[in-house]
Amino acid sequence: MSVAVRAEPAGKEKARTLVTGLGIAAPNGLGIEAYWAAACAGRNGIGRVSRFDPSSYPAQLAGEIEEFVAEAQLPSRLLPQTDRMTRIALVCADWAFADAGVDPGAMPEFDMGVVTASSSGGFEFGQDELKALWSQGSQYVSAYQSFAWFYAVNSGQISIRNGMRGPCGVVVSDQAGGLDAVAQARRQIRKGTPLVMSGAIDASICPWGWVAQLASDRLSTGNDPERAYLPFDSEARGHVPGEGGALLVLEDADSARARSAPRIYGEIAGYGSTFDPRPGSKRAPGLHRAIELALDDAGLEPAGIDAVFADAAALPELDRIEAEAITKVFGPREVPVTAPKTMTGRLYSGAAPLDLATALLAIRDGVIPPTPHTSLSDRYDIDLVGAEPRTAPVRTALVLARGYGGFNSAMVVRAAGE
Repeated sequence: MSVAVRAEPAGKEKARTLVTGLGIAAPNGLGIEAYWAAACAGRNGIGRVSRFDPSSYPAQLAGEIEEFVAEAQLPSRLLPQTDRMTRIALVCADWAFADAGVDPGAMPEFDMGVVTASSSGGFEFGQDELKALWSQGSQYVSAYQSFAWFYAVNSGQISIRNGMRGPCGVVVSDQAGGLDAVAQARRQIRKGTPLVMSGAIDASICPWGWVAQLASDRLSTGNDPERAYLPFDSEARGHVPGEGGALLVLEDADSARARSAPRIYGEIAGYGSTFDPRPGSKRAPGLHRAIELALDDAGLEPAGIDAVFADAAALPELDRIEAEAITKVFGPREVPVTAPKTMTGRLYSGAAPLDLATALLAIRDGVIPPTPHTSLSDRYDIDLVGAEPRTAPVRTALVLARGYGGFNSAMVVRAAGE
């Protein structure tokens, strides 16, 4: 059997963690409403890489954020010391605070923390500095290289910019890490920190980052933006990378209500994580158990879940494992399954937080976003939401994420009044 990690009930065992603010940056939309409108309309954000010439690489498509202009959003002093992912993260943090109605400068600094995830750190910044080192010499390498590439830099820069001196940290992982970071933030809230910013932003669409991603042998080499990333399809051939993600303002329920938070999107209700067994051991993969742990943590039976946001690896074996795990827990075609990341690409550590934000918007509006482009293979017995959104009451949702190397995470979100 797989190794399992349960969400511990230390400290304020019954404390509820609410989501009161969202900051979203995705290839098909910047900001909450622009992204949500694009997701519900099935608008594709995947296209040919434009940040460098991809013609010499086998994979040439990505989900790029085209409308983000850091100079219009951030002080000029921050630009020389930050990678693209950090600039996006800083702006998303600003948006999330504004959405939550929080002025961090008016809060006690030790009452606020930051926990983010990162799969690669500041790849583009590091690439530029290595290029300067090799072509010009060490005296041309920026002093900011010492931290701008680092995995924890988003947490650090957000905390510095907003005066947040409570518990801070980073989870270094890809897809699964985005959920693990939010789970860690919930732990800190249960230990007494009133507010924690959590989630992830990743951005490594540069030659160095591209080569690193190609090494996984999981990238699609298709050149048609609408047929390159096809989870649960008979023509699945790997994923398309992307950049962006989401940051969430998480608060203790009592604290959120005491300050009359303008909106509550929902609650982080359950979490579970597992590790897959050693290849060749003939033991079962761990995703099924992660789902069970998350449901148990949320106090829910499978019938209590209204929608599943799939990891959607788009590799036949991984798709099979995910579909079988969903079917084993919920039954054949018993719960709607969606993968809106087919419109954005897989955003690595940013993907699962974006799915969390999307699930919360689905709860808000009673709409399950579509999975464009994919035609469900008859080998999978799941109820995949197709090219059109599905109108349905959504009070609870399950978000799944798997990381390279066998990491599995599952998280339940539900309406705050449930």
